[in-house]
Amino acid sequence: MPRGSAVIRKGVPVSDSPNISDQTALTTSTGKIWLVTGAILTAVCIAVLIPRLWMTPSGVAAGGIIAVVALYTAMIPVRLGVHSLRVRLWTMATLMILIPIAFFVAAGIVYSTRLGVG
Repeated sequence: MPRGSAVIRKGVPVSDSPNISDQTALTTSTGKIWLVTGAILTAVCIAVLIPRLWMTPSGVAAGGIIAVVALYTAMIPVRLGVHSLRVRLWTMATLMILIPIAFFVAAGIVYSTRLGVG
């Protein structure tokens, strides 16, 4: 089988290509899996940041929560409004990657300040 070709499994083409851009989640998904995993990731990030709302510097944990929720919320209109499948899935993947980045920035600032590093 040539490199990058698709195999049919259960009626769905599955790429055997090692390239990330050829993977099923970025080529044939409806986007629902991105919303479900994004919701779980967002809930975990919020659950970790909520107890840090009262730590100094004030407002950083709240800003992190707002950023995480905004990034997840942005996934919904992308899922519903972007008609190009590849653009929709790549945009949703990018937003999902940005969720933990926003979380780690906020949590890192709170914890480094608390530990006296910053």
